[in-house]
Amino acid sequence: MKRYLLFGAGVVVIALVIMAVIYHQSSNQVTLPQSALLNNSQGNSQEELEQAQPEPIQPVNLDEAVAYSLQNDQLNISFNNGEDWVEVPVEKDQLFAGEYNGNKQALIDNSYVMTEERVGFLYSEGTDWDAQQIVFLYSVDQGETWEKSIISERFTVMRFRKVDFLNDRFGYAIFSGGRTMSQESSVVFLTHDGGKSWEETTNTEVTTLISDGNFVDETTGFLSYGTINPVEPMLYVTQDGGNTWNQASIQMPKEYHGVFVIAETPVKEEEQLKMLINQGPNGDYAGGLVKGEFISTDNGQTWDFSKEVPPDEAEHE
Repeated sequence: MKRYLLFGAGVVVIALVIMAVIYHQSSNQVTLPQSALLNNSQGNSQEELEQAQPEPIQPVNLDEAVAYSLQNDQLNISFNNGEDWVEVPVEKDQLFAGEYNGNKQALIDNSYVMTEERVGFLYSEGTDWDAQQIVFLYSVDQGETWEKSIISERFTVMRFRKVDFLNDRFGYAIFSGGRTMSQESSVVFLTHDGGKSWEETTNTEVTTLISDGNFVDETTGFLSYGTINPVEPMLYVTQDGGNTWNQASIQMPKEYHGVFVIAETPVKEEEQLKMLINQGPNGDYAGGLVKGEFISTDNGQTWDFSKEVPPDEAEHE
């Protein structure tokens, strides 16, 4: 009898052990997938959150007073070193429209004005190659509001372009277009009301490719011509706000004939004007980077040689 009782008890124990094992296995089969799904769900949520966060804007010129970025094909500007950004209401492609072959990673040199008091951008609009509107988009309240003025109602597609302001009212815009080989048309417009309206100056009638230009005050301006194989500098000057233009006389020493060939924009220094003349794209004198410094004491009509300027000094002129 005792033996039967022991046998029965053993069977019960074995049955309980088997039931416990089965329960444990079934419990794992339910909880493990749930745990895995939870972990996957958390992982997906994290990835979606990271993807939803916008990529931080990286400025092109962080060291400047006004930084800008062309990231994501949108022009943005910042007045506080990239902490806050203002979107400029212009399409990126418009800023590069015309005869331009760069990589569009930075704005075209001199095609914009960026100061804490004024930001502005020169560009063209229109689908007709020979009937482009030349536009100046600007803001004088750090991007809170924008104004758009038409500089020229009808112009061919732009090549050279430059805009600048000497004060809060006077500014100039110089642009060229319609290039055929080494010939093109170029024009100068002036504003006396901060960019709201523009007036075209008298045309120089020179068709050589323009190299650069500027105004040093509201009446005195310069246009430098010649970019392809120039043999001598060609500089035009106005002393009456663009009503008349005359070719300046540059007294080139004999030993520098054919060496210094492209005039850069003059600058005012006290009672005189100073200008550098470089060697052009094919210069090889003293390494090709040395420039000639010229001085004018008659407001830009005549220029006399002063000295050679080495590359390291020329960069800071």
